Amino acid sequence: MTFALSNIIEVTHLKKYFPISNGIFSSFKPGKKKYKKAVDDVTLKLSRGKALVIVGESGSGKTTLARLILRSLDADSGTIAFNGFDITHKSGKDLKYFRSKVQMIHQDPYTSLDPRMSVLNIVMEPLDIFCNYYSKKERAEITLKTMESVFLDPVVETSMKLPHMLSGGQRQRVALARALIVMPELIIADEAVSMLDVSIRSEILQLMKNLSIQRRITYLYITHDLATSNYIGDDLAVMYSGKIVERGKVNSVLSKPLHPYTQALIQAVSEPEPSNLLSQKLISIKSTDKNPPDKGCNFYNKCRYSMDICRTNPPNKAIDPDHFVSCYLHN
Repeated sequence: MTFALSNIIEVTHLKKYFPISNGIFSSFKPGKKKYKKAVDDVTLKLSRGKALVIVGESGSGKTTLARLILRSLDADSGTIAFNGFDITHKSGKDLKYFRSKVQMIHQDPYTSLDPRMSVLNIVMEPLDIFCNYYSKKERAEITLKTMESVFLDPVVETSMKLPHMLSGGQRQRVALARALIVMPELIIADEAVSMLDVSIRSEILQLMKNLSIQRRITYLYITHDLATSNYIGDDLAVMYSGKIVERGKVNSVLSKPLHPYTQALIQAVSEPEPSNLLSQKLISIKSTDKNPPDKGCNFYNKCRYSMDICRTNPPNKAIDPDHFVSCYLHN
C-alpha cells in the first residue's frame, strides 16, 4: 500500500538550532543565548523515483537537513514522514528498518571508507547489519553482483583490494555499491562527486541516473554546483541560511530564477565561452559581514532589493504550478 504513495519523504516545518558558544565561560554569563539556525522551518516533499537537488553555499544547512532526514540528528521540532509513516521519533527496530531503506553517499571517498577493510567487506557491511539472515556465501555473491552493477571491474580482483589501492572514481563506485546493496528506496548523496576529477564526475552521475531508472531509486542530491544539478535533478530547492528560498522543476528554476539569491548563484557560475570571460558580471549580492536578522528574510542584509517589508518573513508563493519562491518581490 505504501508504494502507491507519490511522495517517499515529506518533511514538515523541520527545525534544528545549534547554540553558539562565545568561550569557555559563556554558559555562566547571564543573558539570552544565541543560536545558529541550521535548518529553519523547512517543508519539502520528495517524489518517488525522482531526484531532488538541494543547492546552496557552504553553511546554508544542506548537510544538516540531510542528517535530520537520515535520523542521524534529532530535530528540535517538525516531522519527517517516510512512505506516509511518521519516523521523527522512531527508535529500535522501526528506526533500523527505516535506515535499511535510506542510505547515504558521503562527499569524500578518501575518508568515508575504512582503510583497514577490503572492498568486499566494505560493500558487504550493510548486508551484515540489515540482512544477516543470508549465509556468508550468499552475502558474498550479492556483494560481487552489486559491484558488477557499478562497473567495479574486474570484480573478484577489485574485491580483494584495500581502499588506498583504488582511484578516486573507483572509491566512489565502492561507496555507491555499499549504498545500493540493501536495495534502498532513497539515497542521500552529499556532494557525491565534488572531490572527483571533472572527467570522472559525468561517469558517476550517469551511473547514478541509470540506476535510478532501473531500480526506481529516489535521490536527495546535495551540491553547490549548479551544472551537476541540471544534469541529474528533476526538482531543485535553493537553500540559504537554513531556509528554502526557492523550489521548482530544475529547468524552470535555472531558466527563470526568481529569488535574488538564486540569481546570484547563477550569475556566479563561470563562463565556458572564452569571448565572455572579459565581460564583467554584476552579481546581485551585497558584501557585508552582518549575520542574518533574527526576524524576516535571512537574505535581507545581502540583498540589493531589500525593503522594509522584508523585515517580516516572506510567504511561500506559487508563481507557477511547480515553481515557488519566498520573496516579497513576487508577492
